[in-house]
Amino acid sequence: MFKWNVYVTRLVPQPALDLLAEYCDLEINPEDRVLTRAELLEKVRGRDGILCLLTDILDDEVFTAAKGAKIFANLAVGFNNVDLEAATRHGIMITNTPGVLTEATADMAWALLFAVARRVVEGDKFTRAGKYKGWGPLLMLGQEITGKTLGVIGAGRIGTAFARKARGFDMKVLYHDVQPSKAFEEATGGQFVDKETLLKEADFVSLHVPLMPSTTHLISTPELKLMKKTAILINTSRGPVVDEKALVKALREKEIWGAGLDVFENEPELAPGLADLENVVLCPHIASATWETRTNMALMAANNLLAALRGELPPQCLNPEVYYRQHGK
Repeated sequence: MFKWNVYVTRLVPQPALDLLAEYCDLEINPEDRVLTRAELLEKVRGRDGILCLLTDILDDEVFTAAKGAKIFANLAVGFNNVDLEAATRHGIMITNTPGVLTEATADMAWALLFAVARRVVEGDKFTRAGKYKGWGPLLMLGQEITGKTLGVIGAGRIGTAFARKARGFDMKVLYHDVQPSKAFEEATGGQFVDKETLLKEADFVSLHVPLMPSTTHLISTPELKLMKKTAILINTSRGPVVDEKALVKALREKEIWGAGLDVFENEPELAPGLADLENVVLCPHIASATWETRTNMALMAANNLLAALRGELPPQCLNPEVYYRQHGK
């Protein structure tokens, strides 16, 4: 039985691998780490398709090495790791996995918000270290969440899901995006404001924007100075959206009260001094890390890959012009 030659750049949930194995001769990176550049260039050669991750940098050199491949199925919503123009030039389709991680990522933003506001991680360390000697009226005072003002920057799927959950805490919701969103307002009761107003008035600011030139360092020194000294910044979007050095300075000098970060500007590296601060909660890019969500993401990537190999247009194709060009449409 004929099988397509497919490479998977890192271990993904087993259901997706089982699906691919039915139709493909699979080779999988057996180690739970990102491939080196040399390994990636070697492993993509001679493949019909590649299932890859956000941590794989896909550029002209990689697509040249992968000559003959029909698709790179990117297991991620974001695709800033891909030179989409180069892929299109080489006649290679690129897909992503949108939608399936919306609720999990929104949940994680709330987890970070609660952890920072109520000093959960700090309290855990304090207790484990044997410092807890009994209840006290001033012990580990944090920020109350119910009834406060929530600022959401980015009114897409995840931003909307995040803000919708605020209804349970009787919060006033302010939001900002490139333009007002009727869908966001209907789902959340949120009010559209400019970025400056949001930063000045919000008790908590959560970022839900894609990474692009206009959003790189969207939050830097001027924006941090606009925020309340009791404000908390949450970022589950992309690391470079926040100027990490400026954030370290703001946290150290108590210009804002705290921050919760699931992504970093130069992952996996942290800006100097960030890890030393008690008023920031740091997580290793795990917003979509639930069994259900990661499995669904992997299955979506696998189905995108198989569709391309069958000569179909993958449902989540980012450059469909490649397909139409190849099929004379």
